[in-house]
Amino acid sequence: MDDSRTLTPTLVPSTETGLSVPVSPGTEQIQEQDIRILVSLATYNERDNLASLIHEIHAVVPRADILVIDDNSPDGTGRLADELAAADARIHVLHRAGKLGLGTATLAAMRYAMDKEYDYLVNMDADFSHHPRYLPAVLAGMKRKDVMIGSRYIRGGGTENWPLARKVVSLSVNGMVRLLMRIPAHDCSGAYRCYRVSQLRQTDLNHLLSRGYSFQQEVLYRCRKSGSRIGETPIIFENRRAGASKVNLKEVVRSISILFWIGVHAFCGWE
Repeated sequence: MDDSRTLTPTLVPSTETGLSVPVSPGTEQIQEQDIRILVSLATYNERDNLASLIHEIHAVVPRADILVIDDNSPDGTGRLADELAAADARIHVLHRAGKLGLGTATLAAMRYAMDKEYDYLVNMDADFSHHPRYLPAVLAGMKRKDVMIGSRYIRGGGTENWPLARKVVSLSVNGMVRLLMRIPAHDCSGAYRCYRVSQLRQTDLNHLLSRGYSFQQEVLYRCRKSGSRIGETPIIFENRRAGASKVNLKEVVRSISILFWIGVHAFCGWE
């Protein structure tokens, strides 16, 4: 696929959604319908959230395709996803054998987006922590950026009902990552992101060490190394509407250790 149209800065405003459409010099205007957007939702026991979340995504970005990556959810999320996909051609489902982790699910979505030649890949949590109302701002930021982050830690962003300990850990890890990996973003751990797929093709995704919570920071570091322009737009991170949190203390400790190891090597130039 020729991705030249996504690498040049000339843009034409859309008359339908307000998003801008990239145009290559010397070529005809690319219409909005030619911008292919994929929204990935990694699910494990999200049956109570899935249908309403997809409905709200399509209310904001009706042209977006949805990829549900389900890790054999015991509550039947995968079966519901299949039912939704049977009724709507914009919905696609990837079934995995078991709980393989958020990082590998996001990587699977990236490879799917590249294989199917999408232009933008949006990653969202499937529990309404990442509300679809922020999608227009995230997508609009792609006019000048290759990665847009829905950020909790810039002016206008924030979190709802987080305990102090969680805020301290999150801010500390983000500070460490920004310092050691030299990433020009305030929210390096946030998973609400849009990636330019043509730039993902230039990013080393084959040697990632992370599979859990550290994946978001490591992949952002890899994007920076590939020359991606990184931007942020404020969001309020909301508590899930239904279901149980999947935060695992053991995985948090392991992820922080991985980030420290990668960060020290990056800072010292030992890569």
